[in-house]
Amino acid sequence: MHRIVVKIGSSSLTSDEGGLNRDKIVFFAHELAQLAASDTQVLLVTSGAVAAGFRQIGYPSRPKLLHEKQAAAAVGQALLMQAYQEALGAYSICAAQILLTRSDFSNRNRIRNAQMTIEELLRQKIVPIINENDTVSVDELKFGDNDMLSALVANLVKANGLIIITDTDGLYTADPRKDPAAKRLERIGEITDEIYAVAGGSGSAVGTGGMRSKVEAAKVAMRGGVPTFVGKVAERGDLQLAVYGNGKGTYFDTQRHSLPMKKQWLGFHSTPRGKVFVDSGAEAALISRGKSLLPVGVKHVEGDFRSGDVIEVFNMDGQVIGRGIVNYDSTQIRAVAGLSTDEIQKRIELPRAEIIHRDEWISLK
Repeated sequence: MHRIVVKIGSSSLTSDEGGLNRDKIVFFAHELAQLAASDTQVLLVTSGAVAAGFRQIGYPSRPKLLHEKQAAAAVGQALLMQAYQEALGAYSICAAQILLTRSDFSNRNRIRNAQMTIEELLRQKIVPIINENDTVSVDELKFGDNDMLSALVANLVKANGLIIITDTDGLYTADPRKDPAAKRLERIGEITDEIYAVAGGSGSAVGTGGMRSKVEAAKVAMRGGVPTFVGKVAERGDLQLAVYGNGKGTYFDTQRHSLPMKKQWLGFHSTPRGKVFVDSGAEAALISRGKSLLPVGVKHVEGDFRSGDVIEVFNMDGQVIGRGIVNYDSTQIRAVAGLSTDEIQKRIELPRAEIIHRDEWISLK
């Protein structure tokens, strides 16, 4: 069975004044229902709680202070779910609310429980509606406008596709509002620095995510084996067109396979405790040849960490190439950096040769 994660941002759900637009909710409910009727399992990642709630509280505009945003989210989340329940109920579809934070993803037991809940809801033909738990999240740990949340959810459930709906019909070579010569990028197979450069900054004043955050989300989804669409769903039938390859937007293609839960946690949810910089030979061994990281390839170490911690690995250009669970303390790596295995064995006794074994590694390049 096909499994699709659909992400709808605040700007697609609210009126020009910032409140929740019920007509838009009804429109998207129809699109989701049409998709569900075509033997597709649908998960919805939605923004809009703060936008839906701040008018109800009486704030004249979208609040800036954290406690005000959290209060608006507390009111708005109930309004948002009520609107979805009513709109989807017209198609005899039941919806379920799931609120997540970054800390849920970093805790392997909690995110496994969330995954099991989602799987049961899908088995019962219920649409999970997922949002960030804005009432308890702090700005430093937020997902942005839920773009990254949608990518992490898509990886978690091993989706066949991620549809990120925005008010722009894809990624352009320049801002089409300012440059009439701007051309839409129809398909992207690799996200390069040039792609990030054309993605630019943030978007509308209603939401918090711009095209760049959508490109970053697409990169995470692609790494997990989930092809991604970023574009517009504004007319009836647009969502199905997006799912089946003819949407009004940009497609991010991937040839990678889905990641096991452990690799997802390692790559996207774990907290690195230090950094190791490696030479070009070690970089090629890790990225292209599926090898482990040995001391001979290490050039420099930053941070104080212990065996069993997660560390980030950088190349000599300062780019992150991956993460892994380290077998050495930071002081041990400093003592053996650049040495061959034979030389190390003559000097000290270590439990294993690899600094990071390939089974405890994920490439992020």
